[in-house]
Amino acid sequence: MKRELQKLFKSVQNGNDVRGAAIATEKEALTLTPALAAWIARAFARFLAEENGREPQELKIGIGHDSRLTAKELKAAACTGLSGCHVYDCGLITTPAMFQSVVLPESDFDGSIMLTASHLPFNRNGLKFFTKSGALSHAELDRILEIACALAEAALEEIGIAYPESVSGGDGAASSAAAERVKSSLDKETAGKDLLSNLPLPSAVCGGEVIPFDMKGLYCSRMKALIRESVKAADYEHPLSGLHIVVDSGNGASGFFAADILGELGADTSGSQFLEPDGTFPNHIPNPENAAAMQSIRDAVLASKADLGVIFDCDGDRGAVVFADGTEVNRNTLIALLSAIVAEEAPGSTIVTDSITSDELGVFLEKDLGLKHLRFKRGYKNVIDKGIELNAEGERCELAIETSGHGAFRENHFSDDGAYIAVKIICRMAKLRAEGKRLEDLIADLRQPAEAREVRFSILREDFAAYGKQVLEAFRSWCESEEGLQVIEPNYEGVRASFRLEGKTGWVLLRMSLHDPVMPMNLESSVQGGCDAVWEKLQPFLSQWDGLSR
Repeated sequence: MKRELQKLFKSVQNGNDVRGAAIATEKEALTLTPALAAWIARAFARFLAEENGREPQELKIGIGHDSRLTAKELKAAACTGLSGCHVYDCGLITTPAMFQSVVLPESDFDGSIMLTASHLPFNRNGLKFFTKSGALSHAELDRILEIACALAEAALEEIGIAYPESVSGGDGAASSAAAERVKSSLDKETAGKDLLSNLPLPSAVCGGEVIPFDMKGLYCSRMKALIRESVKAADYEHPLSGLHIVVDSGNGASGFFAADILGELGADTSGSQFLEPDGTFPNHIPNPENAAAMQSIRDAVLASKADLGVIFDCDGDRGAVVFADGTEVNRNTLIALLSAIVAEEAPGSTIVTDSITSDELGVFLEKDLGLKHLRFKRGYKNVIDKGIELNAEGERCELAIETSGHGAFRENHFSDDGAYIAVKIICRMAKLRAEGKRLEDLIADLRQPAEAREVRFSILREDFAAYGKQVLEAFRSWCESEEGLQVIEPNYEGVRASFRLEGKTGWVLLRMSLHDPVMPMNLESSVQGGCDAVWEKLQPFLSQWDGLSR
C-alpha cells in the first residue's frame, strides 16, 4: 500500500506546485480528488508547524481559489485537511493576493494555499503554497508530499487519527466504514486506481475555525495606495482620470481589477470583457501567451479606442498589455517595456530572464538601456530565485521575468503578479501623459526577430533524463565542430548556439523540459528563411537519435 500511496501523491507534483485532473474526461483520467487535496493540505499544516516550531492549532493559514469548476469542492476538502488550524477563507481571489496574505501585516498568515491550475484546461486544478519565505521550492513540496503519504497511510491503518503523533478525533463509525472500503479495494488487481477513488478524507480535528477574510479588499486597497503614491496626480484620489483602459480577465479571478482598482481611481474601463468568473473559459484560454487571447484583447482595445489593454491569466500571476494602436506587448516586448521602466528607476541593474529570450532583447537591454542581462533557466521559480540570489550576493536585480509573463519585482517581495505588472505600466503611462509623452516611446528602439519557431521532441526512453543528457552532450560537441555554428557561453540551460548560414543569422537552443520527457528546440532568426536554413543544417545530427520523436 505504501508504494501505491507514494505514486498517488507524487503523480500530482508539477515542479513546486500540485496539479492534476480534477474532472475526468474522455482523454484524461481523474488524478486529483478532494481526499488527495485534503491530505496534502494537512501535510502543509504539519510542514508549517515543523518549520515554525509550533503546534498546528496555533497556525493561521489562508486559502483562496480561482474560477475553476472544482474550486469550491476542493476548498472544502482542503479546509477539512486544515481543521485544527485557524483557517481564513479568502474566497475567489488571485494567486498574488494569496502571496501577499503572508506578507501584509493586516493578514499576517503563517502560510497560504491557492487552488488553481493557471491557464490549463477547465478540468484541471491544483494547489500552490506560500510561506513567509515565498513560494515553496521543489524540495519543500517533496517533503510535504512525503508527510501527506505518511499521514494517509497511518489513517488507513488506524482510522480516526488525523495527526498520528499528537491529535486524534473524528467520527469513528464513518471512518471505519471508509477503511473497510479502502481495504477491500486494495485486494483487487487495480489497487492503485481504486485507492485513488476510495481514499477517505482525513478526519476533522477539533479546535481552530474557518473564518471569512476579505483578502481581495486588502489587496485592492494596497494597489490603489501604490498607484496614488506613484502617480502623485493633482487629483490624488483619482490619478487615472482621463485614461481609458480595457481589461480582459479571461473569465478567471482577476475581473475585480477593472472596477475595484482602476475604476475607483478614475479610469474609464468601458469595453472591458470577460470579467465574470466562469471555469469553462467560454471565450478564450486565459493565457497572455496565447495568440487568440491576445487577438481578443487587441480587438477590444481598437474597438473601444482605448489607451491601453490589460490581460491576465486565470489566477492573475501573469499579465500582458496592448498599446492603443493594437501593438501586442507580451513575451520579449513585455520584458523590454518593464525593463525600460526599471532602467529609469535603477540604472545599470540586472534583469534576469529565462533561456529563450531573443538576441534582439539582449541588445536592447544592454546597449539601449544600459542594463545587465542574465539569461537563466526556464521556469518562473528558477528565474525569480536567481534574482533573489543576485541581490543576496550584492548584485542589484530589480526584475526577474519569464517570457510567459511571470514577472516579479524586488520592491514587491519578488511576487510574480500580473496586476502589479499592469500597475507599473499604467503608472508610467499616466506620468508620461502628464508630460505630453507616450508609453510606446520607451521601447521604440526594440527590434524583433524576423522568425521564431519551437519544435518539441518526445523522448521515447524510460530513463528520459539520462537520454536527454546524452543528446545534449552530443549536441554541444557537434555544434563546436560544425562550420556556421558557435556555442554560446555562459549558458545555464541546455545548449544554445548562434548560427550564420549563407548570410542568415540567428540562434538555436536545445534543452530538456522542466518536468516531462520532452526536449524543446527553439530557433530564431533575424532574417526570413533563417529558421529553415538552420533546421536543414541540424538534420544530420537529429537523424542519429531514434529515441527522439516529433
